[in-house]
Amino acid sequence: MTTHSNGTASQLTSAQIAILAIYGTILWFLAAMLVRNIGPMGALDGVWGLAAYALVIPGTIPAVLLARPLAKLRHDQMAIGIAVVTATALLLDGVAHAWFPELYGTDPALIVKGAAAIFWGAGVGLVLAFIMNKEDSK
Repeated sequence: MTTHSNGTASQLTSAQIAILAIYGTILWFLAAMLVRNIGPMGALDGVWGLAAYALVIPGTIPAVLLARPLAKLRHDQMAIGIAVVTATALLLDGVAHAWFPELYGTDPALIVKGAAAIFWGAGVGLVLAFIMNKEDSK
């Protein structure tokens, strides 16, 4: 989060937070369904797992960029905005893994690998948002 020349932080409105939380919910569900479908194919194992993790980086860029117009974020709100998206997704992921692990599949090993992949994606999203976070010239 950057600060403006007057020292105030780049705050989000309630509407922006709501939009970002909904977006985080959607992204989390899509990630969970992706994990559920690619895990049994071996896409999270060995060399394929490395490739999957590498592909998360370019695959996350559009998701981070889309948050800006969806929530009408200024350039200096990217980090805090994606933090809301990521927090929402990780909270849902924690609840799902604790009480609804079958959402990710039936194999406990794949469920753990899927969780790790989702954690990786969350971290990638945050890093990208901090890179994209720029002080607004407004």
